[in-house]
Amino acid sequence: MKKLINIRYFLIGLGMSYFASSCVDLEEEVFSEVTADNFFKTDEEFISALGQAYTSLGGLGNHSGLWSINEISSDEITVSHKGGDWFDGGVLLQLHQHEFKTDNPFLQNSWNFLFGGINTCNRLIYSFEALDNPNSPAFIAELRALRALYYYWAMDAFGNVPIVTDFTDVEAPATKSRKEVYDFILKELNEIIPLLPVAKDGTTYGRMTKWSALMIRMKLYLNAEVYTGTAQWALAAADASEIINTGPYSLMPSYKDNFAINNSRSTENIFVYPYDKVFAGGFNWVMMTLHIVSQSTFNLTQQPWNGYQTVEEFYNSYIDPVKNPGVQGPVWRGLALSPSTGTVDGRLSNFLVGPQVRADGTTLIDPGVEPTDPTGRNGDPNGPPLTFMPYLNEISPGGLRQAGARIAKYEFERGGTNNMSNDFVIFRLSDVILSLAEARFRLGQTTEALALVNQIRSRAGNLDPFTTLTAENLLAERGREMYVEMTRRQDLIRFKKYGDAWWPFAGMNRPKLVHSPGSFLELFPIPAPQLLANPRLKQNPGYN
Repeated sequence: MKKLINIRYFLIGLGMSYFASSCVDLEEEVFSEVTADNFFKTDEEFISALGQAYTSLGGLGNHSGLWSINEISSDEITVSHKGGDWFDGGVLLQLHQHEFKTDNPFLQNSWNFLFGGINTCNRLIYSFEALDNPNSPAFIAELRALRALYYYWAMDAFGNVPIVTDFTDVEAPATKSRKEVYDFILKELNEIIPLLPVAKDGTTYGRMTKWSALMIRMKLYLNAEVYTGTAQWALAAADASEIINTGPYSLMPSYKDNFAINNSRSTENIFVYPYDKVFAGGFNWVMMTLHIVSQSTFNLTQQPWNGYQTVEEFYNSYIDPVKNPGVQGPVWRGLALSPSTGTVDGRLSNFLVGPQVRADGTTLIDPGVEPTDPTGRNGDPNGPPLTFMPYLNEISPGGLRQAGARIAKYEFERGGTNNMSNDFVIFRLSDVILSLAEARFRLGQTTEALALVNQIRSRAGNLDPFTTLTAENLLAERGREMYVEMTRRQDLIRFKKYGDAWWPFAGMNRPKLVHSPGSFLELFPIPAPQLLANPRLKQNPGYN
C-alpha cells in the first residue's frame, strides 16, 4: 500500500485534481471553484488542500536548489569541471570554493523554493482561518509546522530573512535579523507542538507530526550558539530524549534499507517527502551522479549527466587506516576495499566505486575517457573500462570523467527513469541519537555521549567501538552516518570546521584564503534578484 495516501496529496498540489478518496467517482459533480460552501467539509478535503503545501518540498531532490548549495559548499560533494561539461558559468565551482556570488542561480532557486513554500503555507492558513469549521485548528497547526521547517532552512542558509505570515499583506517585507527569525520559529513550534498528531501510520506518513516538529526545535537548540550567540545544549538534549524515549521510532537493522526504493516501511525515518516516478517526480540523483554510459548498467530510460562526485578525503574517512594500511592519502588512485576484503563499515553502501558493467555483466566502456600520456601521470589511470575511483585529479578544467565515488545512498531502480521513487529522507532517528550524543558531550556527560555514538557505530557494521569521544571523531561519525542528508554544512559550521581548507586546496600547495569561524561566508548572500525586487531587503554583511 506504498504511498496511496500521499499520492493523493501531491496530485492536488500539482493541480491535477481535487479528490481525496481512494476511488474516483466519474459521475461526481464538478465545481467551478472551491469554496467553504462546497469544500473543506471533511478531513479528506482538508488533506487534499494540504497537499499543495507539501508538494513544494518536491524541489529537494533535484539539481540546483537547496540540497545542492548545502552539499556542494561542504567537504562532502563537488562537481568538477570535466572538459566541456559542468562548467556552467563557474557557479558550481563558486559553491565548493566558498566564492559565493549574489547572482548565482542556485541561490536564487533556493530562495524561491523556500519562500514559495512559505507563501503556499500562508495562503492555506488564510483560507482555513476563514472557515467556521472545527477541523481547521489542527490543520492550521500542521501548516504552521511546515512553515517553520521552511523558515528553519531559510534562516540556516541565509540568516537574515523577512518574516511573512499574512497572506493578504501587500507591503514588501523587510529583513529581520537571524535572532528574530530564530525567536519566531521557536515561538511557532512551542505553540503548535501540543496540537500535532503523534501517530506513525498511513495517515501521518509524509506529514508534519509532533515528532518532526520536535526535531526542528531540537535542531534550533543544537545550533543556537551559531544562530543567536547563546548555547542551548540542555534544551537540545531534552527534545532529543523525548523523541528517542517516547516517539514511535527505532533504528532499522540495516542502514541502507532506510534509502531503498520501497523505504516507506522504515521504522527510523521520521519525516520524508514521498517521491514517485509517475505521480511525484523530481528526485533526480540517478541522473546527477551517474556516468553517461551508466545507463547500460541500470537499463535507465535516459542517459545520466555525470556530475556530482564525493570528495576523496570524505570517502576515505570510511576506511580504517589500521585495518587497511596504504588506502588513504591524496595521491591514491586505487579502489576502495570492499567489506569482504577488510573494510567493515556497511555505510560504504553510500557510494558506487570500482569497475562498472552493463546489466548483462559485460565490461562497460567509456568512449570519451581521457588517454594517459607516456609518463602515466595524466589521463585516466584505468583506461576505457568505466571505473569509478575515489581519486579526484582537479576541480577545473580537466576533471576526469570517471573520477569520484558516486552518490549511491538511495537505491537505483533497474529500468528506472530520470525520476526516482525512493522517499526522500528529511529527518530520521539516527540524527536524533547523534544530536543527543553531541549535546551530552558539550555538557560534559561524556560516558552517555560515547554510548550513544557507539550505538550508531554498532549498527553500521563490524566496527570497533570508540573508547573515547572527541569533537573530531564525533564530527567524523556524524559525517559518515548523515552523508548527503543536508546536515554536513551545518555540522561543519557548528564544529568550527567550515573554513578549513579542503579539496582542491588542501594539501595541493595552491593559494586559498581559509576563513575563520564566524566568517560572513557561513551565510549565503541574499540573491541579487530579490534585492532588486524588494528594496526593503538588506544584503548579508560581507557581500556587495
